[in-house]
Amino acid sequence: MMHAFPGGAPALDFAGTLRYRHRSEPREDLSSPESLGVWFRESGIAEHEIPCEATDLRTALALREAVHQLILARMAGAAYDPDALALVNAHAREPTPVPQLGATGRHVEASLEQAFAAVARDAVAVLGGPDAALLKECGNPECSQVYIDRSRGARREWCAMDPCGNKIKAAAYRARKRMSGQKTG
Repeated sequence: MMHAFPGGAPALDFAGTLRYRHRSEPREDLSSPESLGVWFRESGIAEHEIPCEATDLRTALALREAVHQLILARMAGAAYDPDALALVNAHAREPTPVPQLGATGRHVEASLEQAFAAVARDAVAVLGGPDAALLKECGNPECSQVYIDRSRGARREWCAMDPCGNKIKAAAYRARKRMSGQKTG
């Protein structure tokens, strides 16, 4: 898989395609129109890669940033940015992909507009539903992935164990060993 999906919802994972937002140079996972088409396939929104153009990628990045702004506002208990809200709602009004059942099982064909609508509607569902209270940002200081914490007692600290949880746990282990004067080798 080319993309990561630790958020627990397509809208969170879509917003997370700009990885490590806290760094001076974040990593762009949607670096080309092709990577956008791959993301839609890997996310399950579409069964096949959706052909995308450069203008489609610009639309996707605008939608991603709008979703991200709304997520941060919801987590902070702040008012939504009106432009971000209008953009997400405009996409959410469009038709979404419709799964069909065939002789070989489930089949989903999606246009780009339907794929954008699926992401926007998922953002509406997450931010306007009970999962909004479960939103957390990864505890790795370099990671900026937001996820839904459905763990018992809401004690999850990382977007995923690999790599974030493992990285933090290994650093804590090494620090404990240094404090006790043991080799970590």
